[in-house]
Amino acid sequence: MAEAFVYLLRCADGSLYCGWTNDLQRRLRAHNAGTGSKYTRTRRPVALVWFEACESRETAMSREWHLKRLTREEKIQLIEERESHERDSQTGGEA
Repeated sequence: MAEAFVYLLRCADGSLYCGWTNDLQRRLRAHNAGTGSKYTRTRRPVALVWFEACESRETAMSREWHLKRLTREEKIQLIEERESHERDSQTGGEA
């Protein structure tokens, strides 16, 4: 079972925010309430567009560090790959 998560949010202004948490739904609510981070406070509402489960807090923090160094285009590619995978799962892999 996952102990922590790393995630990407799409903010109302189109920017992306990366973070980690041990409670994904609570953290998303906090971001949308304006208490999640200084960055997202003025860019609400935010939407969860990508996440990854991690075995430990340390793993999530390390993954966050690496994701923050990706370009915007690389982050968008991660999001699109996840969306494509979810669509394939819902349709049984049919195109």
